[in-house]
Amino acid sequence: MPDVPGLRARNRAAIESEILAVASRHLAAYGAAALSLRAIARELGMVSSAVYRYVESRDELLTRLIVAAYDDLADRCEAALAAADGTGGERFRVLARTTRAWARARPHDYALIYGSPVPGYHAPAERTTAAGTRVPRLLVSVLGERAEHPAPEPLEIAAFGGMLGDPVFGSSPLTAGSLRRGLAAWTLVLGAITTELFEQLGPRDAFLDADAFFELMLDDAVRLAERG
Repeated sequence: MPDVPGLRARNRAAIESEILAVASRHLAAYGAAALSLRAIARELGMVSSAVYRYVESRDELLTRLIVAAYDDLADRCEAALAAADGTGGERFRVLARTTRAWARARPHDYALIYGSPVPGYHAPAERTTAAGTRVPRLLVSVLGERAEHPAPEPLEIAAFGGMLGDPVFGSSPLTAGSLRRGLAAWTLVLGAITTELFEQLGPRDAFLDADAFFELMLDDAVRLAERG
C-alpha cells in the first residue's frame, strides 16, 4: 500500500521548491518590493488561491527567500574556511573574498539581505536569526584567532561591551576593542562589495580593475582587524 502521507509531503515539498525558484527569478528581475504571489502563480500555471496553500503571504515568501540566502552564503563561507590554510588575516581574506564572489553571482540575494529594507516587511527574528547569524559567527571565530587581544579603552567598553554577551560570541576571546576593529574591518568589506554591486562610484566598467579595488579595500580591512 503506498505511503500516501509521505507522497503528499514530497509533492508539497516539490511544489514549494518550485515556488521559491520562480520567486528567486522574480526577485532578480523585479526586486523584492515587487514580489507578487499572483505573478508567481501565473508563471506556474496555478490559480493564486492554490499558491496560498503553500505560501500564505508575500511576507512569508520573503522570509523563506531571506533564510535561503543567508544559508547559501554561510554554506559557501564555511566550506571555503574549512579548505583554507593559515589563521587570522588570511582566513579573514577567505571570508571576505567568498562573500564577494557569492554577492557577484547572486546580487539580488545580496541586495535582499544587505540592501535597503523591503517597504512594509518586518523579518521575524524567530525565523531569520539562526540563519542570519551564521556568517557573523564565522567572522567572530576568525577574529578570535589572534594570539593577543589588548585591553579595551573605556569608550570601547561603553560602545561594544554589551554586545559581547550575545550568544553569537560564545566563548570568543574578543575584547570590546577587538570587536570594534573587527566590525569596522568587516563593514569596510561589505561597503566595498556594496559600492561595486550597486555602482555607487559609477558603472562597473568605470573601475580600471574592480578586483584591484576590492583587494586594496581588503588590505585596509585586514590591517585594521589585525590591530586586535
